[in-house]
Amino acid sequence: MTTIASTAYSRDLGDELRRLRESSTSFTGRAMAAHLGWDPSKVSNIEHGKVRATEVDLVQYVATCGKNLEYLEEFRSRYHHAFDAYCVQLPDNLRTLAMTEATAHTITSYEVVVLPGLLQTRSYARALLAAGGIEAPEDVDAFVEARIERQSILQRVYRPECLFYVHELALQMLVGDARVMQDQYLRLLFRTHTLRIVPAYVRSAVPQSKFTLYEFDKARPVVFTETDMAQVFAQDDAAVKRARRMFERLDAVALDAEQSRSKLAEYVSGLREDFHGPRTDLA
Repeated sequence: MTTIASTAYSRDLGDELRRLRESSTSFTGRAMAAHLGWDPSKVSNIEHGKVRATEVDLVQYVATCGKNLEYLEEFRSRYHHAFDAYCVQLPDNLRTLAMTEATAHTITSYEVVVLPGLLQTRSYARALLAAGGIEAPEDVDAFVEARIERQSILQRVYRPECLFYVHELALQMLVGDARVMQDQYLRLLFRTHTLRIVPAYVRSAVPQSKFTLYEFDKARPVVFTETDMAQVFAQDDAAVKRARRMFERLDAVALDAEQSRSKLAEYVSGLREDFHGPRTDLA
């Protein structure tokens, strides 16, 4: 068992082991340690992704949970990369992202062409996901529900401190129809204390791709970005420093909360003037 810095992926996989123990055995973490002859803290550290379990550790743990060799090999292939500074996943794998959001104490994000997932309405999310090439209605439903469930972190008593930088292009991008957009704008109007709009008229260079910085109480910061093809979690110091510099640049050019509210109100008013047809400037 090797002690190294935890990552978003190691914490996700450690939590997967915890859930496996709870669903497959009657052991508490301490009882599991006693059964395996481990130090009492060892199970906790592995399940929290704080230490890298050895292959023997994994064999003993998984076997105790009643899983076979096929399960072990599949998990071990993923666990091999658990502590890498960079982790790449398919975009439909939401476990690591959801856990990263749920455990962060600060979330700072920048979106360019779509609105932040944590602020999307159900209808906006549905239209966006359907336009993204997901064909089966049940798959769209599953992704929408997962996105809405992730938003529950904003309702917690000890919710993360959030700041969302959004380029005006994301407001101009028509997703669904005028009613979908109006509902979405109204949702944003209630979140302007966390929202900073980067106006389209800004001529100085701003980041051209989306990214999010997650910060934690007892873990190193994580930078996240994604495309239609992949998700990337970066815990490298250079990536974190680059993200912080980009947010400093965005802070210098973005509208403040009140100005952002006024900008949003303009979009709501524009839709109300011609509610039954899409605006030409929302193409």
